[in-house]
Amino acid sequence: MTEVLDRPVNGHPVVKVNLLKPQHTVASDEASQGIPSEPAKVEAVDRPDNPLADWLTVPDAPVLPVWARSWKSIQANVTALGRLCWWHARYHAVRTPKYLFKTVWLVARGFYRACRGLWPVLSAKDHTNTVRALAAQVKDKPEDAELALRHQMAHRARTETRRWRWGAAGVSVAAAALGIALAPPVLQLGIASAVAVPMAYLGRGKDATLLDHASPPLRVDMSAQQLNDALRAAGLLKSGKGDDDGPKVSCVMGPVRDGRGWAVVFDLPRGGGKTAADVLAKRTTIAAELGVDEIQVVMSRVRAAQGGNAGRVSMWVADDDPYLAEPVPSALAKMDRFSIWDPIPFGQDARGTRVSVPVVWQSMFFGGLPRRGKTFTQRLMTAAGLLDPWVRHYVADFKGGQDWMQMRQVAHRLVLGAEDDAIEAFEAMLAELLTEMERRFAILRELPTSICPEGKLTPQIVEKHQMPFIFFTVDELQEAFIAISDEKRRKQVIDDMARIARRGPAAGFISNYASQRPDAESVPTKLREIITIRACTQVTDQTSSDMVLGKGKASMGADASVLSEDHKGVVVLVTGPASFATVKNDLLTTAEFNALCAKGRAMRQEIGQLTGDAAGDVTAAAAEHGYRIPPVISDVLECMQHSPRMFTRDLLQRLANLDEDTYGDWDAEKLAKELELAGVKRTSKQVKISGENGAGYQRRDIEDAVPITG
Repeated sequence: MTEVLDRPVNGHPVVKVNLLKPQHTVASDEASQGIPSEPAKVEAVDRPDNPLADWLTVPDAPVLPVWARSWKSIQANVTALGRLCWWHARYHAVRTPKYLFKTVWLVARGFYRACRGLWPVLSAKDHTNTVRALAAQVKDKPEDAELALRHQMAHRARTETRRWRWGAAGVSVAAAALGIALAPPVLQLGIASAVAVPMAYLGRGKDATLLDHASPPLRVDMSAQQLNDALRAAGLLKSGKGDDDGPKVSCVMGPVRDGRGWAVVFDLPRGGGKTAADVLAKRTTIAAELGVDEIQVVMSRVRAAQGGNAGRVSMWVADDDPYLAEPVPSALAKMDRFSIWDPIPFGQDARGTRVSVPVVWQSMFFGGLPRRGKTFTQRLMTAAGLLDPWVRHYVADFKGGQDWMQMRQVAHRLVLGAEDDAIEAFEAMLAELLTEMERRFAILRELPTSICPEGKLTPQIVEKHQMPFIFFTVDELQEAFIAISDEKRRKQVIDDMARIARRGPAAGFISNYASQRPDAESVPTKLREIITIRACTQVTDQTSSDMVLGKGKASMGADASVLSEDHKGVVVLVTGPASFATVKNDLLTTAEFNALCAKGRAMRQEIGQLTGDAAGDVTAAAAEHGYRIPPVISDVLECMQHSPRMFTRDLLQRLANLDEDTYGDWDAEKLAKELELAGVKRTSKQVKISGENGAGYQRRDIEDAVPITG
């Protein structure tokens, strides 16, 4: 950039050089006419008349390559190199027998080619051509004696040549064979290798190679050029003209190896009108351009707190699907005790970073398709509460299966199934929870600020005022709303649950809801939108994903529709308005969960916190005293938990719903026989329910069959 000063010097204008942008040519009209101008006080190094300009130019290249600029990067690349070498070693090691067979084949073919090449020499083919030519001439002129003599001499020369050549070859082969036979084994091996290598080399060809072509595990490669091409194809960068590629991103870090993938942090060029949010919304397109599945691409904005801006993106591209590995066993299974005040160990993200979820003052919602690990994930949160005796559990499982049955050992209230009596019990549970919530708020309001500074529970208040945390767990929530046909009752249930989720956290209520169908009818928006922590397994589309995780989350990158059928136990976890991660959950098996239920019961008995339904559970009490309860007794009591009496037909239906494999083909006679063998003595074979008489059972008759424990 140049400018002409308004005030001339010695009658000539002076050209001022802007050193912020070096100029290679500085001239004026007067200079072009040969009029000398006064030189500037500071001259640029790269002036065209400076013979040292090229030599003094500082190269526009980093001193160290990207991979060597940090110790962490060096470690990552060395680890990746070691993993690559180890993979190649294993790949070729298992193919060693195949390589030996191919070596023998190549040596044999090389030997054949060598023999075919030596045959003209040993057979004196050069002499044979002369003999054949003379023989043809003799045949035409048999009277020519001189020609016949020449033919005889050529024939004799060929015979002598063959003799000494074959003799020399025979002596050499015999000597070599004798030497190999008399040599020590190590030397024999060396000689064999010395012969086999050139023979195998001679036997090589386009259609015959010794080693198989190995595709290394690091299938993903990334460079700044590839990144720019991918963003340009996604419409995030403008295309250039001619030889100019156009605007490019500015890489703040990388691309460099980071664990089992490539990491890069880049800034979008200014003037393009694109933001980091636009990049996140194009995740699928970028993945396709990079040649990977979208599940392998992890992107997020870099916020100002981490030194970022609205155009800075952090991207990590995995070498392969990071969520297909075996799940990590949950640490909760081996713990003796856990404090709910601490974050719950939940799982790990794509880069292997451990993820823990704080649940105090929070509410949770789990959604997604069936058989993707949703219930296992929800139970993981409840399991942490089992290990804290100062947590009281309220559980409602409207599926009514085996998943939550063992919570009867611990739960203050337990509702199983979606029948009418179960729905009534659930409504009573909500009323009890709301009463307890208001009671707690009344107590908290009366406490001085020195004890209750924020109007919330503290560890001291929990124990001193006997106000344990309340873990409110509801599974298959949609079944309850479907079962409630009365719109008024349904609205009341929704309002009660929303009230608990909205106001309850300050009083120590932790809501833990789950549903397979998170649509507006199954789980109303009024309830979903006030949940703070959300997790979603695989769903069919982005709309369903947003229903679980929140509106607009898919465009931000939190999209559970990219998960596949193979991603069991993998969820997209949203913990805040802009905080989310795809996490593979820790595995807590059903057997481990049931063991934690028994451990939780013992812990609560020690401090006097075993209350409600769990305190009155006769089967659990009998098991504690070593009595073995017949399974049919336990299952019948489970089905009749909310009813003092039940018709036989209804009881058979609930047993089939509970365990179809066991009770699916039972009839009234089979049920009566099994209960009689288990020790049940019926005081009456008829029961009256809502004015109707019919064959049935009294719950007290079933309970009387349980051995007395106290």
